[in-house]
Amino acid sequence: MLRFDVPQVWSNVARWEAFLTFLFCAIALAGLPWIMALLAVQGFVRGFFGHYREPAHQLWHRIAEKRGWGGKKENAGAKMFANKILFLASTAAVLLYASGSSLWVVPCYVLIVFSSLEWALSFCAACWAYGVWYRFFPPST
Repeated sequence: MLRFDVPQVWSNVARWEAFLTFLFCAIALAGLPWIMALLAVQGFVRGFFGHYREPAHQLWHRIAEKRGWGGKKENAGAKMFANKILFLASTAAVLLYASGSSLWVVPCYVLIVFSSLEWALSFCAACWAYGVWYRFFPPST
């Protein structure tokens, strides 16, 4: 369901977090795949408990507000859905790597593509899918 019970997030903070996701995935592909575990934790906290429960988001939020770099406010419900996808993909990458499979790079590449769309173009594919879902299947009131 659409989440209006959580505070909205600054668009530029979400874009910065997407850039960091892109960067962590690139670092993982460069030879440090266990860094994906950090993304799994961040995706879990931001996706299931809210952005404002995650320490790094709190830091970026404070910096953006202090400097006036926040951008516009966005619905956090869609961003929470995107972070649930981040949690699933990064967890899959960690589990595949731990099992010795070379397929662990697939979730990394997928995250690189979608996080690049977010930080470069401010297009959140998961947020778009979230919105389409509720357009066709509105919650019953």
